[in-house]
Amino acid sequence: MASEAELACIYSALLLFDDEVAITEDKLNALLKAAGVTVEPFWPGLFAKALSNVNIGNLICNIGAGGAVPLSVATPSGTAAVGGAAAGAEAEEKKSEMKEESEESDEDMGFGLFDD
Repeated sequence: MASEAELACIYSALLLFDDEVAITEDKLNALLKAAGVTVEPFWPGLFAKALSNVNIGNLICNIGAGGAVPLSVATPSGTAAVGGAAAGAEAEEKKSEMKEESEESDEDMGFGLFDD
C-alpha cells in the first residue's frame, strides 16, 4: 500500500499531467504546499525524475492491461528497444495457443467422465 506521501505525489503528478504542465520537482512541491500536505523532501524529486521519461497517458490507459510488459528496455549498446503492446500481444497469443493445445490433448485420450 502506498504511503500518504507517495499518494500525495501521485495525485499532484496526475493534476499536472491533466493540465498539460511539465512534471518537475518545483511544481510538485508547489501543489503539495497548496494542498497543505507535508512530505519528506526527497519524494517530489523522486517522482519528477521517475516520470520525466514516461508517457503518463499510455501508463494510465494500460494500467489493467494484464502482465508487466516493459514499454522500453535498454540494450547493451545503450539504445532502447521498444517492446510495448507488440510483445504483450505475442505473449497473449502464445498463452492462448498453449491453452488450446492442452484442451485438445485432454480430448484425445479416448475416455471421458460420462463414457459408457
